[in-house]
Amino acid sequence: MRRKFFPYLLLIPTYLVIVLFIYAPAFDAFYNSFFRVSAFGRRKIFVGFQNYLSLFTDKDYLYAVNFTLVYTGVTVVVSIFLSFFLALLLDQKVPGSRIYRTLIFAPYAVSHAVTGALWGFLLNPVVGHVNYLMRIFFGIQTHWLTTTPYAAYSLIFASVWKTLPFNIIFYLAALQSIPSEVIEASIIDGVSSWKRVWKIIFPLVSPITFYLVIMSIISATFQSFAIIDVMTKGGPGIYTTNLVYKLFLDGFRFQKIGLASAENVILFIAMMAITILYFGYGQRRVHYQ
Repeated sequence: MRRKFFPYLLLIPTYLVIVLFIYAPAFDAFYNSFFRVSAFGRRKIFVGFQNYLSLFTDKDYLYAVNFTLVYTGVTVVVSIFLSFFLALLLDQKVPGSRIYRTLIFAPYAVSHAVTGALWGFLLNPVVGHVNYLMRIFFGIQTHWLTTTPYAAYSLIFASVWKTLPFNIIFYLAALQSIPSEVIEASIIDGVSSWKRVWKIIFPLVSPITFYLVIMSIISATFQSFAIIDVMTKGGPGIYTTNLVYKLFLDGFRFQKIGLASAENVILFIAMMAITILYFGYGQRRVHYQ
């Protein structure tokens, strides 16, 4: 009996953490999404689906949806393809390749908040290194974080920089698992380098691409709060406000608990739908070795 129940006893702390910090808050958000909750006193008034209807008639929320789609799409596409090409370069047997790999993996050890602070300093219009170099070589200065569309570009730069090391690690592992005979046979057959990359190598690493696309979408959608908060705070105006930052504004700054809970539920449903669709249809294009 002890041997039978001992593994479950060891898992109790994990179950407690999952229930207290994942399932309980998720249920609370779903429950509160049907109420209008007062900021003082926590008085609740049942409003049914009114919170959801209010969101889809709110111009600011609809703008946040549009910005999230653009920001996430550009970040994911750029980070996936750029990390793949960088992994191809790092996979070459050249002197100092280990040093290059170590340097390019460094951003992975930096938190999102530190990433935002670092890029906020680099893009500072007065003391930032980016504007300093642009003034020297091109004679121009740009207010990256406070003007449109440069504020969005700044967030995309920072997000891609943060995401690259994670993607490169997996692509490097995938490239090193490709049988050398396949590459040698393509070279003997006279296949050009460009075709070899897109017709042979990229399809062979499609399982990793499949995984990285999902992880990049999750990162760009749900883990972008710290970067946005540190760099632009959703500005100028609401120009760089995505769904996660809109949820923060409504829930914590404006104390619209019911509305923020509805936003949380919509985010959960959207992410679940994306995952199901991608696993249902995207997996058909994945080639396992």
